[in-house]
Amino acid sequence: MRGLVGALLPALALAACYGEEGAEGAPAGGGSSAADPEAQTAAASLPVNTVFIEEMTWTEIRDAIAAGKTTAILPTAGTEQNGPHMVMGKHRYIIDEASDRIARELGNALVAPAVTYVPEGEVDPPSGHMRYAGTITLPNEFFMKLVEYAARSLRAHGFTDLVFIGDSGGNQRGMEAVAAQLNDEWGGDGATVHFIGDYYANNGFRDWLMEQGETNETIGRHAGISDTSILLYVEPRHIRQDQLAPGGGFENSGVSGDPTRASAEYGRVGMEMRVDAAVRQIRAAMGSM
Repeated sequence: MRGLVGALLPALALAACYGEEGAEGAPAGGGSSAADPEAQTAAASLPVNTVFIEEMTWTEIRDAIAAGKTTAILPTAGTEQNGPHMVMGKHRYIIDEASDRIARELGNALVAPAVTYVPEGEVDPPSGHMRYAGTITLPNEFFMKLVEYAARSLRAHGFTDLVFIGDSGGNQRGMEAVAAQLNDEWGGDGATVHFIGDYYANNGFRDWLMEQGETNETIGRHAGISDTSILLYVEPRHIRQDQLAPGGGFENSGVSGDPTRASAEYGRVGMEMRVDAAVRQIRAAMGSM
């Protein structure tokens, strides 16, 4: 969703500029169908309401850094199988929404494009998630080099705090290692890297689900209640409702747990807990900014 409110505000502002349209698409009150030049100018001058670097121009990014947005979030998310009921890009859709919320909560952050190629198993012979069609893997050393040079690039442009957050398991150790490597090299000169592992591994969501009556078996370890619920909340169109089944419905489905017990309400809580855990850890790492 990339921040539902953030996405709606520009559209509402544009609607206010142009006015209501008639049933045939003509401007209200008749007159020329061409847009009013003054309205076009007003629309063009609207502030950019995004935290995503890929949705900004380079001059907008330059000015944002100069104005104090010197924290850059680098999200990583695997492209992997998620059973027959959930799309391969699950992690990216979830991390996009989470990164948007985290950046806006921090108030001084922008979000770099998500890294969606991460370690997912061996190619030959296929192992891990690579046993399932569509999964894309990257050897850990190359993943680490990709993350390293993304961080070096962001530092070169003036970002002073680089935040690594991963939505999948195979990328956690690589991000942590790169953060330690760069911090040792830079010694606090120019930028500091913060590996934020609490977002993924210490957010309390699993414990909360068990308090709701779920069990380790129903929650599962992959494509079960947790991620299915969060994606139902963030992007429900990417859940194949007719394919929901305990354990995926067949042997070697790629599902651990019972995704039929997932809900958007569970997902709302899960998203909030992940974001809160990340923001707490970031603020602690940066000295309670």
